[in-house]
Amino acid sequence: MSAPLPVQLPVGFKASGSTCGIKASGKPDLALFVSDRDATACGVFTTNKVCGAPVIVSKQRVPSTIARAVIINSGNSNAATGDPGIADAKSMTAAVAEQLGCDATSVFVCSTGVIGVPLPMPIILKGIPHSTQALGTSDQHLLDAATAMMTTDTFPKLTSVDLAVASGTVRVSGVCKGAAMIAPNMATMLSVVMTDAQLTPEQCDSALRVSVDRTFNCISVDGHMSTSDTVLLLANGAAGGPLAAADVSRVREAIQQVCQKLATDIIRDAEGADHFITIDVTGLETRDAAYRMAKEIADSALVKTAIAGGDPNWGRIVSAAGYANVDFDTSYVSLHINDVEVYRAGTPVPFDAAALSHQLKTNRNVHLLLTVSGGPCSGNESVRFWTSDLTQEYVRLNSEYTT
Repeated sequence: MSAPLPVQLPVGFKASGSTCGIKASGKPDLALFVSDRDATACGVFTTNKVCGAPVIVSKQRVPSTIARAVIINSGNSNAATGDPGIADAKSMTAAVAEQLGCDATSVFVCSTGVIGVPLPMPIILKGIPHSTQALGTSDQHLLDAATAMMTTDTFPKLTSVDLAVASGTVRVSGVCKGAAMIAPNMATMLSVVMTDAQLTPEQCDSALRVSVDRTFNCISVDGHMSTSDTVLLLANGAAGGPLAAADVSRVREAIQQVCQKLATDIIRDAEGADHFITIDVTGLETRDAAYRMAKEIADSALVKTAIAGGDPNWGRIVSAAGYANVDFDTSYVSLHINDVEVYRAGTPVPFDAAALSHQLKTNRNVHLLLTVSGGPCSGNESVRFWTSDLTQEYVRLNSEYTT
């Protein structure tokens, strides 16, 4: 799967993707995103207590009104590397700042790859000037940057949305990487979202947190939380002045749209996966209850392996919902698999298991709909979650990751 062109940068942004030599394969490993003016920036980061040095450094620099750049290396996560790792992350931002003529605190840093290995700083610092010289505004520059972020990804992940506002047109563009070690909150993924709309720090932070909560925090491949997860949003206002309230809402929706496309692309690229699974849980009193139920289904190795084998084993799905610590009455629960009703109001429903199995085996997309229609904890809240199946190829890939 390849990213279609054009996916365009917002006004006032440049990007580059280059090779500095971190990866033994010689593949691109250094991505740079730059705003030509000070931008408002905010970020959401992994909640893992074992977090990468770049997370520590970038987290200290948001929110910001003087953001200028994001530097990302792949091939090495600079995680579990102690104080030297933090010094290396700061050195990366200082080197970019020197090239751009801005303050080091205006630059954010992300790293992805193997945990516990010191960064090869001499080659990174040598590569950063080249990455700034390679900056450009074209579709290809953005694609190059998205490619340089990749580790086990099989395709670059990028998208953009244009929308009309009272003052003209604004654009929201985003890139991300991720294919495994994916679990809320968030996933083994890095993302940079950029817009030429003008947003205040408060508007920026609110828009990003809501978007992440409904997209990157609603995906799971293997239930393993990463050390490096980072989503950064930069808004440089190059498209014009302050937005009316209605236009701010539309920009928020566009940011969520971009994040959802990127998040679901991570699931489509999940390591070794054969199925893209959408889980809808509806009819709960609170979103949190629906979320917990959907997440347990998504994380269940038994659910994932059943789908991998084309086995419509609905009991695994219902039982996973049952241990989500939600006080519901099973006599109000119904389940559909790919629009086939298999369980209604707490009772099995006759269905053609062979036909449904064939459908699961021959279609990549799977839809699970679990509905609670009454009883305790029931209501009008729902959550959509995305996950993948779990295959022998996933096991092979991750058993050989560092060897």
